[in-house]
Amino acid sequence: MTLIIDCHGHYTVLPKGHDTWRAAQTAAFKAGEPAPPYPAISDDEIRATIEANQLRLIAQRGADLTIFSPRASAMAPHVGDQSVAVPWARACNDLIARVVGLFPDTFAGVCMLPQSPEADMTSSVAELERCVTQLGFIGCNLNPDPGGGHFTHPPLTDPYWFPFYEKMVELDVPAMIHVSGSCNPAMHATGGYYIAADTVAFMQLLEGDLFSRFPTLRFIIPHGGGGVPYHWGRYRGLADMLKKPALDSHLMNNVFFDTCVYHQPGINLLNEVIETKNILFGSEMVGAVRGIDPTTGHYFDDTKRYIDALPITADQRHAIFEGNARRVFPRLDALLKEKGL
Repeated sequence: MTLIIDCHGHYTVLPKGHDTWRAAQTAAFKAGEPAPPYPAISDDEIRATIEANQLRLIAQRGADLTIFSPRASAMAPHVGDQSVAVPWARACNDLIARVVGLFPDTFAGVCMLPQSPEADMTSSVAELERCVTQLGFIGCNLNPDPGGGHFTHPPLTDPYWFPFYEKMVELDVPAMIHVSGSCNPAMHATGGYYIAADTVAFMQLLEGDLFSRFPTLRFIIPHGGGGVPYHWGRYRGLADMLKKPALDSHLMNNVFFDTCVYHQPGINLLNEVIETKNILFGSEMVGAVRGIDPTTGHYFDDTKRYIDALPITADQRHAIFEGNARRVFPRLDALLKEKGL
């Protein structure tokens, strides 16, 4: 029996007290005042938000376990400074840990990071270690553009990031490359910014030689890899022009794409172009696109049905739904083995 592991889920409908505190925290920063204390949020409030949303849809759509992280658009490290980013990340990650504690058979935690644009990665290293060693998380979301749509940070291959990569390697956890909300009016967050950032991240990795320095580092590029699979010939050609090794050895032992692509032709293309070993099932549910596709009558983000419809072998389907996630997230694999799965 194959477990259906969704590698890309966000806590998108949260207890009201959490969002109210965030508004108060940012208002206090602007006023030069201390933030109010974080509110008491009951287990019943958390259960209500999960049971009415993710848990209901997971049951309806046939998944078994979701790798769960804070709401992507609200990570927003560009809001305030490091004094705002650190407590915000801790509050969001602690809430994820509580969800996992209440529903341990359905969720595994992934953390956000306090990547304030003017800061180095010291606080992010500390938060990753806290979340993995104390909260039992299995990975993280790494933002390649903490400034929120202006791309002023160095590329992912720059030594700026190396202390964080060293901690990832030490803890043996992967990172999903995931930007947050856009503060650039020229970039719609989910329709422009996310897809652009996914594509830019892949090209940064292609131009560098990161994985010769960190051979066990693992990245998931979400949303089907942005524009990369559609332009696979372009990137193969660029690797040749830039005198880089072929993509299969240069990047594809360390880079993986999810299936957050919201139509069948897109999934078909992903499957035809990218090797099965590099594809992880993901839905981003409840996430960027929540409506019903009028051409199919099904929800756009019901991505399992697209994988079910692929003309692939049972072994390939098992790899996409379960095997690849267990390989990319070894701490998840260990947790599942402890449960006899």
